[in-house]
Amino acid sequence: MIGRLAGRLIHKGADQVMIDVGGVGYVVHVSDRTLMGLPGPGEAVALYTDLLVREDLLQLYGFPTLHDREWHRLLMGVQGIGAKASMAILGTLGAEGVGRAIALGDWGAIKAAPGVGPKIAQRVVNELKDKAPAVMALGGHLAPEPAAGAVIEPGPAAPAPAARPQAPVSTSVSAQADALSALGNLGYAPSEAAQAVARAAGETPEADTKALIRAALKLLAPKAD
Repeated sequence: MIGRLAGRLIHKGADQVMIDVGGVGYVVHVSDRTLMGLPGPGEAVALYTDLLVREDLLQLYGFPTLHDREWHRLLMGVQGIGAKASMAILGTLGAEGVGRAIALGDWGAIKAAPGVGPKIAQRVVNELKDKAPAVMALGGHLAPEPAAGAVIEPGPAAPAPAARPQAPVSTSVSAQADALSALGNLGYAPSEAAQAVARAAGETPEADTKALIRAALKLLAPKAD
């Protein structure tokens, strides 16, 4: 199982890239969102990967974080969702958006992905709604590793590329994970906590952990008759 590749990006295609790792070029399929976040050819890059194995096919799929890869694996477990549909959903919403849509039961957001119809979108929400809280809670801890850690051996005439700074993990992802953990410690059920945090994060995307907890608690508070 190939879980991660780190090397030099040597080609960017429409839906895939080629990464040179120790002289071997690996073709990795990526979503539009991931592709846009990658550096240019010749620069250091690192992706977490998932290997699809079939009788007549071996394909690598690449993700910027373990959080994205975890959602890909869960989506692939839904009947009617293949690798192409999973990558379309992640490319449209991102890992954070997928978690929020499922927690809120917003199958319309899932349906916005190319090639995903309403029945499949509803099935995604129904089958993954109980798993969403756990994956959302992991989000802040599944941080991307910097591509600068790649072991690259350039030829004698090619200097090693300068390290490209890796974008930090979204504050919202980390804050949501911490808020979910805090609400769980307060005794709230994972599903209701995830729904409240997702709503709060959607209304205030830049909120830190404390602000998210306060907003989620307001949403969870019993409504007066």
